Amino acid sequence: MSYQYKFDKIMQLREREKEESETVFKEALGQFEVEANKLYELLKKKEDLLFAQEQKMKTGFSVLAIQQYQQFISNLDKVIENQQQVVLSTRSRMQWCEQQLTEKSIEVKKYGKIRAKDLASYHRWIGKEEAKQMDELSSMQFMNRKIR
Repeated sequence: MSYQYKFDKIMQLREREKEESETVFKEALGQFEVEANKLYELLKKKEDLLFAQEQKMKTGFSVLAIQQYQQFISNLDKVIENQQQVVLSTRSRMQWCEQQLTEKSIEVKKYGKIRAKDLASYHRWIGKEEAKQMDELSSMQFMNRKIR
């Protein structure tokens, strides 16, 4: 008689859900990294522009060029603000996916522990059954010896 885990199909389903959650989390993490890198690049660009503007101010700069720089930096600030919102939303999605993955992992571990306990119980039962059979065989052999 082979061992059959009573929650095997449920455990398989939970493992599949966990794998799907891992995939979704990895995608969300990748998306977050892409958006965070975009934000970093925008901030770096702004820093470089401010540095270049400061250098040009030291050497002399036309009023029109100053206005253009300020307009460009102002527009860049708006883009940075929008990108920060995108980063926040992708971060919250990534964290939500991570939480889902954690919950699925916990469920799989619970079913794994239940399975381990059930398997140990099954092995104890098999041991008892084998002991009963051995007792019966030895009793039968003893009775056969007495009859002869």
